[in-house]
Amino acid sequence: MPTNPYAWIEESLTTIHRADWYRSVQTIHGLPGATVFLEGREVINFASNDYLGLAGDERLIAAATTAVQELGTGSTGSRLLSGHREIHRELEKAIASLKQTEDAIVFSSGYLANLGTITALVGKRDLIFSDQYNHSSLKNGAILSGATIIEYPHCDVEALRTKLSQQRQNYRRCLIITDSVFSMDGDLCPLPALLEIAEEFSCMLLIDEAHATGVLGNTGAGCVEHFGCTPKQLIQIGTLSKALGSLGGYVAGSTAMIDFLRNRAPTWIYTTALSSCASAAALTAIKIVQQEPQRRIQLWQNVAQLKQFIQQQLPQLKLLPSSSPILCFQLPTAGDALKVGQQLKSADIFAPAIRPPTVPTSRIRISLMATHQLTHIEKLVKALSSIEIQYN
Repeated sequence: MPTNPYAWIEESLTTIHRADWYRSVQTIHGLPGATVFLEGREVINFASNDYLGLAGDERLIAAATTAVQELGTGSTGSRLLSGHREIHRELEKAIASLKQTEDAIVFSSGYLANLGTITALVGKRDLIFSDQYNHSSLKNGAILSGATIIEYPHCDVEALRTKLSQQRQNYRRCLIITDSVFSMDGDLCPLPALLEIAEEFSCMLLIDEAHATGVLGNTGAGCVEHFGCTPKQLIQIGTLSKALGSLGGYVAGSTAMIDFLRNRAPTWIYTTALSSCASAAALTAIKIVQQEPQRRIQLWQNVAQLKQFIQQQLPQLKLLPSSSPILCFQLPTAGDALKVGQQLKSADIFAPAIRPPTVPTSRIRISLMATHQLTHIEKLVKALSSIEIQYN
């Protein structure tokens, strides 16, 4: 018997270091934005999910400040006890309006929204089909549900169809879960085909719009709007912490679905309600998304500009297919990714390495914002041009 039951932790950390998987925080100073202060100097921020540049917007700050002054810093309890405020319901109605659904429900984070919704919808007698590249919150929600989980190859509709034809009849309910925008690749799920399969095999479909809300679609409603699937029956989950510049998560869907989650989603029932300041900031952000489409237009212009520069000047970069503001290029090893990330930081570009186990292959992830200027993009391209990348 070992004498120290915690000795394995040090051994595990040693293994993490040896594999170049070790992580540590990097402290950002000042307001979020296209440029931030990191380790004492200003860098151009290509690591943020603040796609529309709203997290530091003075209107969101003012709304949050007013809410704190009027309602305090904390909600003091769960929504079913002392935590429900009028602003929560106002925010839920605004989300439902943006997503063009009957209703919506707000959670304290997007992670909690996924955990609570999946565990409420399915259990031990049920089946989940999960995209291989799904976010951790989707995968862990599936595990916690107790349902049988089958992963299908990334965005492979035919493989999903084959697996469903073999397994669906053996289970009470079936839930297909997928990200809409895959945050570490930048590509989109094949939503229209997934909806057809869900209808064919009598499956529920849950789509995580975390990186699509505010970004995709004519009005910024997300991937569902982008594909013209708004009238279809499905469950939409997302966050308020990315393009909407605040904090929290949501589920949008039918009136019956939302009412069911109020009664059965444990991460909503047993969690302190979202703070008033986060709610007010998110509510203001939704109004800006709806009233200022030029932000979204500018974001996509920046994406197109960077893609053009890379195609013309950096054809050696192995860019992954992307239909979002997320552009990634792969590197042979985690060590290579760390090296390139450090070289970029030395050139005042913040685009850190993304490594296993977060992703199967190491890469640099570049995230565009509406508030990036042409000079920022040009400086990124110049920095990338000066880096030698050796592919096997």
